[in-house]
Amino acid sequence: MTFTSQLDHLKRHSLVVADTGDLEAIRRYQPHDATTNPSLLLKAFELPGYQDLIDAELAAVKAEGGAQETRLAHAVDRLAVAIGSEISGLVPGRVSTEVAARLSFDEEASVRKAHELIELYDRRGVGRDRVLIKLASTWEGIRAAERLEREGIQCNLTLLFSDAQAQACFDAGVFLVSPFVGRVTDWYKNATGRDYAPDEDPGVQFVRGVCERVGRGGYDTVVMGASFRTTGQVLALAGCPRLTISPALLEELAAAQGDVARAVEIPAAGERPAPLDEAAFRWGHNQDAMANDKLAEGIRRFHEDQAALEALIDERLA
Repeated sequence: MTFTSQLDHLKRHSLVVADTGDLEAIRRYQPHDATTNPSLLLKAFELPGYQDLIDAELAAVKAEGGAQETRLAHAVDRLAVAIGSEISGLVPGRVSTEVAARLSFDEEASVRKAHELIELYDRRGVGRDRVLIKLASTWEGIRAAERLEREGIQCNLTLLFSDAQAQACFDAGVFLVSPFVGRVTDWYKNATGRDYAPDEDPGVQFVRGVCERVGRGGYDTVVMGASFRTTGQVLALAGCPRLTISPALLEELAAAQGDVARAVEIPAAGERPAPLDEAAFRWGHNQDAMANDKLAEGIRRFHEDQAALEALIDERLA
């Protein structure tokens, strides 16, 4: 009898994205896309397969000279693009590369940083059609994405926790949004003391709602469920266009046998709501206590990981 894993069945309903920078994991699970962020770059410092690449990139940064703060930020960008370029050779789709969290409320700086990242990829022979620029779903991040999309630089809007964020991203015509599952559920579990079955899981229900909203509005934006805690959450979103999954959960899915039923259907287009202006966006997001908490926390955590990464780089440069 042929063994068909849950991961194989899941791939029939959703494009699977690897939430890792580990090249061996990417080779093993053969995702369509992959993503990087400061947290994943920190882990890359622990992987033997990356040490030569890290040494080469930091040597190049050191040779360029410049002010220490500028040099550290540039080193993070170079490493992200170097690792992203390695990953792009293993996946047929795209690699998401993140704009620094400290720029989440600065539209102009976010656009400049996106251009710098695209230029670094171009130097390595990786075209913009293989890259997604990852930005936080703040008002300023969404506005930066809108401008970049008009230039042909496609974006992945992350740290998305509210309907207002999702709607503003759709209005802006961004290529992809990453509504979070696990962090939403974490907030509700902490607030209520409850555990949730997959179908009643608040994070699962939120992402299903985003999928319904994108379908009803007839938007072209791709929805990618992110931040999973369990395989139950993943399977409850089978049929969401894309799912970004950690190696640990990919391994569980690959080891488990059994059919996976489609759990998400994208509805036919209906009436499109009026676009949100800034005041409506901020008010709508403000009304969701979970979304306010998790967006702010997510930006802080990404920034903390970036700072830790810069400290490691500083040691290596010395």
